[in-house]
Amino acid sequence: MRAAVCRAFGAPLTIEEVTLAPPRAGEVRVRVAACAICHSDIAYADGAWGGTLPAVYGHEAAGIVEEVGAGVTHLKPGDHAVVTLIRACGHCPTCARGAPVRCETVFPLDTASPLSANGETLVHGLRTAAFAEQVVVEASQAVAIPAEIKLDAAALLACGVLTGVGAVANTAGVRAGESVVVIGTGGVGLNAVQGAALVGATPIIAVDPSHAKRQAALAFGATHAFDAADDGLPAMVRAINGGRLVDWAFVTVGAKAAMEQATGLIGRGGGVVIVGMPPSGVAAGYDPGRLAADEQRILGSKMGSARVPVDIPRLVALYQQGRIKLDALITERYPLERINEAIAAAKRGEALRNVIVFDQ
Repeated sequence: MRAAVCRAFGAPLTIEEVTLAPPRAGEVRVRVAACAICHSDIAYADGAWGGTLPAVYGHEAAGIVEEVGAGVTHLKPGDHAVVTLIRACGHCPTCARGAPVRCETVFPLDTASPLSANGETLVHGLRTAAFAEQVVVEASQAVAIPAEIKLDAAALLACGVLTGVGAVANTAGVRAGESVVVIGTGGVGLNAVQGAALVGATPIIAVDPSHAKRQAALAFGATHAFDAADDGLPAMVRAINGGRLVDWAFVTVGAKAAMEQATGLIGRGGGVVIVGMPPSGVAAGYDPGRLAADEQRILGSKMGSARVPVDIPRLVALYQQGRIKLDALITERYPLERINEAIAAAKRGEALRNVIVFDQ
């Protein structure tokens, strides 16, 4: 099969013929129909988080199940499925506490990649390696969806939607009537906006340096949108929120300045939720005295604290009901051969989500 291989950090990906091992017990093979480009893929390919090469990245995918290994009962060949990077055993201490994104189990795929090229092992990037025509993943990473759901739209559920909506609904548990700021309104940030609208938050304030992305945020449910560079942002927030700073600030970009800006926008009892992932070594500062005196919180949110078998079907239902947008998140579709163009456009800030599509 073909895959886009990263052989040098910061260099264009190369389209190569690679070999994919068959699924073992507890694993599934999925023919990929679509894989969206997430900034995590870009960060890895640029070397922001280190790692070993050569590697195949891509983790926001959907496709059709081709083969299942022994013991897999919730999927069968022919099923349409969303494929995520979340592997969960269901019985370790963190899984038992309802936090599968923190699963402590080491799976065979964590130590032995199913990918190779000319006898050379390729890293199974982001536990998925979906910049490829097929993937083999642990069965818990995939969940069946109705066949009538378009697979390019469904791919967005695997990360961007799951992460953004989940940060609001799961990690923070935002309640109706609470006020929200979302800093960064790209693919994940727009879904945090959607999540805030779904739970009845008000106001929902989007903050982004891009006029186009601020306008997109308003279309996705934000009540107000401001430029991130505006020095008067705290005063503007107070002006539309009854003289108060907000209950929750969600930082969906991996930028130190955004993380530090967020702490200045929350009021007493408020919380900052860090969703975006900065490059390794980046450290942000905050005032611990204010944090303690005002009983504030700083929370991390990995993949929206998601429970894949619960959250993906719920998001599919919301999409079918017209309560969340998926199609409008897709900026452009590209074949695998043009993946470097798609990545370059995303790096320039021109895309909400570019999607690699494969012939089916």
